[in-house]
Amino acid sequence: MRHARPGSDGEHLVQQRLGTTERADRFYSEQVLDHLNHRMREFVARQEMLFLATSDRHGACDSSFRAGPPGFVQVLDDRTLAYPEYRGNGVMASVGNLAENPQLGILMVDFLRDRIGLHVNGRARVALDAEIRQQYPWLPADPIPGRRAQLWVTVEVEEAYIHCAKHIPHLQKVPAQTRSARAWGTDDNRRKGGDFFGAAADAAGRAPFRRAEHADGPRPGQLHEDRAAGRRRGIPDGVVEELNDGFRMEVERVLARARQRSPADDIGFRGWFAEGGRLGATDR
Repeated sequence: MRHARPGSDGEHLVQQRLGTTERADRFYSEQVLDHLNHRMREFVARQEMLFLATSDRHGACDSSFRAGPPGFVQVLDDRTLAYPEYRGNGVMASVGNLAENPQLGILMVDFLRDRIGLHVNGRARVALDAEIRQQYPWLPADPIPGRRAQLWVTVEVEEAYIHCAKHIPHLQKVPAQTRSARAWGTDDNRRKGGDFFGAAADAAGRAPFRRAEHADGPRPGQLHEDRAAGRRRGIPDGVVEELNDGFRMEVERVLARARQRSPADDIGFRGWFAEGGRLGATDR
């Protein structure tokens, strides 16, 4: 239940203890709306990403990220917005939380142009794509298979307010010709990031494969041996391959840096970890 004064009892208590109540009240009165005004609606319409906060009925929290083409978040009216749920990893953590607790928080940040953010807090309702189109038939139908919404989350806006610019970094888009295409909706584990953080290995009770590599690649039969060792430990072949690939990429990266060093850089160099070794400019 919302208070006449925005914010939670907890934040009001902390404001009193730190002496910021007057400053907070000024922010509440000047910046916190219960709807999306014209400039907020324009801001939402051009966003390509949002950060999402949900919690289950016990208060256990989850934060997540959503992205799509500009305008993937739809403003249905000045008190309602909607965003699509695309095909993902099947866990459904955010939607599952909303099934228990409809309160959610959204943060949209413009890193590229205005360096400003917009918070939207409210109550959510989850609907099937076909269901929401009965009420809003004008919603866009994306031609990209991986961006065809399975579900929509509609949000009844309770609070909308600015996230100030002072700590938001100014980023730039990478030109299209220098970045790889996004694999919308793919089930290819490697294109989704594979086991980037080594979690699959940790879950299997062991660290990622760590061994000496030949500069020109693995020795003959090495991957076969690793697969056999993985099977003995109950690790699937696919996980073994990803761990090998990830380590090999890191070795190649280090070797590439070593090859780029000029003779002057190597004066006094006694190995990557030797005491007294001279670090190149890129290592500082």
